[in-house]
Amino acid sequence: MKERLTKLLTVKSIVTVILTAVFAFLASTGKVSADQYLTVFSVVIAFYFGTQHEKKNTEITG
Repeated sequence: MKERLTKLLTVKSIVTVILTAVFAFLASTGKVSADQYLTVFSVVIAFYFGTQHEKKNTEITG
């Protein structure tokens, strides 16, 4: 459990969570359109999970 919490508190994870919260707030207040929100959110999530997948593959092979 402690190791999982430590992994969650990496800089990349914190930035992803904060960015998600900010864009959700901006979208809910109408300052960002749904299309803009979806584009940015998709890129951030794809990057986050892509780097996690690559890191896992590197740990397995290396």
